[in-house]
Amino acid sequence: MITPIGRRAFLLRTAAVALSLSASSRPGAAHAQRHVSPRRIGVLFVAFSPESKEVDDFRRGLRESGYIEGRDVVIEWRFAGGDYNRVPGFVNDLLQREVEVIVVTTTRGAQLVKRATSTVPVVIALVTDPVGAGLADSLAHPGGNVTGLSAMTVHLSAKRLQLLKETIPRLSRVTVLWNPATPWHPLAIEELRNAAASLSIDLSLARVQAADEFDAVFAGAIRDRSQAVYVVESPLFFSHQTLLAKLASGARLPSMSGERRFAEEGGLMSYGTNLGDLLRRSAGYVDKILKGAKPADLPIEQPTKFEFVVNLRTAKALGLTIPQSVLLQADDLIR
Repeated sequence: MITPIGRRAFLLRTAAVALSLSASSRPGAAHAQRHVSPRRIGVLFVAFSPESKEVDDFRRGLRESGYIEGRDVVIEWRFAGGDYNRVPGFVNDLLQREVEVIVVTTTRGAQLVKRATSTVPVVIALVTDPVGAGLADSLAHPGGNVTGLSAMTVHLSAKRLQLLKETIPRLSRVTVLWNPATPWHPLAIEELRNAAASLSIDLSLARVQAADEFDAVFAGAIRDRSQAVYVVESPLFFSHQTLLAKLASGARLPSMSGERRFAEEGGLMSYGTNLGDLLRRSAGYVDKILKGAKPADLPIEQPTKFEFVVNLRTAKALGLTIPQSVLLQADDLIR
């Protein structure tokens, strides 16, 4: 026989269980429980600055997946400023802080991270050839601790040279700035050579490994009577886009690169993948990994958004008239 006191205790326990079940079934309850303890991720940007738009694009991707920095995730930000010598120290620091996943940009940056850990998941963004760089077995089946997005930069080299030729029909000599320290640059040079042969263009290849070499390169371009400058993307060049665009304008040389910001900073043209979109999408990989997915099982995706930008102010300053056929291809015109 249940006493009045026992009956009251039973009813209280029953009510507590019902209240708990009701709370866990409410919309957002699981979300709240998931964020009791913020997850810790590391983000290593080799070229981007803390104030760059790409940082905001990555944060936007996290928000789209339901994560707010400081509430749901703690982000250990590291910015190398285009200096690869700083990367190993940053990687060791992130591993000591026991981050659950590392997001990294650039091929060489990803290689340094992979060399340091085979267990912590790594999400790549803006890496040109993950398989060729030894980061993954294949795009469909990465097979290790690295997954993410490929930038396909090499395969756009010929298109950029073609756009330059279409803009300047008499173009016959182009100076190419490239950095042998960037793993995929030899492939880009091979692509450019093949394209140049079909376009009747001679290439003057300028190896550049430090910003203090820029002045000599542009002086050489003038001496060689180059008619344009092509800048192959790399963290070094990305970190000095304003200076490169200024030097090109000072030498009165039309210039082309792969990153939108190059045209925004005063270069004549840029054509390449939308970097912000890749970084936004990389946050989706972070979400999947934090929910238990293994990098080896997540296929590496390729870009879906490309953009061609023409700076009409620079064209006017150079005395160039951009053909209508080129203008119609542009996604954005800077006036």
